Amino acid sequence: MNFQLDALLTVTFTLFAVIDIVGSIPLLISLKEKMGGIRSTQATVISGGLMILFLFAGKPFLKILGLDIRSFAVGGSVVIFLLGLEMVLGHEIFKGDKNAKSSSMVPIAFPIIAGSGTLTTIMSLKANYDELYILSGILINLMIVYATLKSLKVIERALGESGLLAVRKFFGVILLAIAVKIFSSNIAVFGK
Repeated sequence: MNFQLDALLTVTFTLFAVIDIVGSIPLLISLKEKMGGIRSTQATVISGGLMILFLFAGKPFLKILGLDIRSFAVGGSVVIFLLGLEMVLGHEIFKGDKNAKSSSMVPIAFPIIAGSGTLTTIMSLKANYDELYILSGILINLMIVYATLKSLKVIERALGESGLLAVRKFFGVILLAIAVKIFSSNIAVFGK
């Protein structure tokens, strides 16, 4: 297999946009205050474990349900599209659990970092990209997640409220485009 930088960048940016760690900064800051701190290492390791587990065990799990990757990719592309719309329009489509009295596992590792959108995206990407690119994209994003969790206050001060909003909307548009690409490349199979 020849290494393709564009494939790695697409996977990495797709996961970055879906995980939306930058867009989650205001929520993470409020959780940090309510919970008396966030265990950055624990949250990163648990969310990474969930993503990697879904990358390798997701296909057998789908087989048990009688689904193939292309069907899941089409369904996943709809979820990714809705996440993108949510980011661009600023309306909440997916209702999150606002209970912040739990540990770094819930709600930070799951569902904020490795939520259903992230896990669905990983399975959708498998229909178009090699596992090596997806695994590399996951690891790169975990480094970004860890760095972000460690420096929440600094990032909040640097970007400001309008900067956070602009970044969120920018990645929302990227997600919409990626969702359309995944949908169109997988839906054609059903017509044959």
